[in-house]
Order: sequence, then C-alpha cells, then structure tokens
Amino acid sequence: MASGQAGESREHAALTIERTYDATPQEVWQAWTDPQALMRWFGPGDTDAMLDAELDVRTGGRYGISFTTLDGEHHHVGGTYQEVQSGRKLVFTWAWRSTPERESLVTLLFEPAGSGTHLVFRHEQFFDDAAREGHARGWAGAFAKLDAYLQRSPTS
Repeated sequence: MASGQAGESREHAALTIERTYDATPQEVWQAWTDPQALMRWFGPGDTDAMLDAELDVRTGGRYGISFTTLDGEHHHVGGTYQEVQSGRKLVFTWAWRSTPERESLVTLLFEPAGSGTHLVFRHEQFFDDAAREGHARGWAGAFAKLDAYLQRSPTS
C-alpha cells in the first residue's frame, strides 16, 4: 500500500474512532473544550490524576494538558487549534513535550444524530506505526472514560 513517499507512508497510520452519544453536539463539544469537563475524563485508562488542562479554543489558540499515569509517570501534551467551528468541528496539532518533533493532527467532527451526536475522531500523521499503536491504546482508554462521562452528563 505504501509507495515509499513520506506523506503516503505516514497516512496509512491514521486512527479513526466513531461514537454516537445520547447528548447534544454542544454537550459533546463541551467535553472536549471546557477545561473542567476535560479533566473529568481525559487520559488513557491508566491515568492516576489529571494535573492541568489549559485550553485557548480558537483558531491559532494553544492548549496544554498534563496528567500522571498509575506508574507515576508524568505526561504533557499540547498543540495549536487549526480549525474551530463551535459544536461542529475541531482540528488541532498534537505533540508530547518529550517528543515535540513528532507532531500529529487530530480532527473531531460533531454530527447531529437524532437527539444525540455522532462523533468522528481521526488522529493522523503519526511518526510511525509504533506511535499509532501506542495512541490507539491510549485513546481506547480515554474514549471509555468519555463514554462514561457523557452517560452521567445531563442531556438538556
């Protein structure tokens, strides 16, 4: 499948997750864009504590999120918002403080689905397949927590 060109070899490593929630697009949007909401669910399954979430949710704005995993390791991820359409679309760069040169891209689409929301999450431009697999594990845990968070949240 890969032809040997850099863009194409990185493209095959994209990760897509889709979920449908019994929550409005604005409620799902808030889970991703309100620092207090984000701190209630964000991080891989082995997150011990959320330490900080600073979000300047506007095109060109920056974000930074810090957490600690059960093994005591501290993690910090950050980036820049590339596109912000409130309640509809969020695109941002993604880089760990420990490997800032390995910047990837996250796109979230918030689509109305009856009285709920269909969320399409795409993380792409990984450094390599190992990075993609590590993020797939981390996002699986994060989405399990987001699912539980949105089930507890009021829908009106």
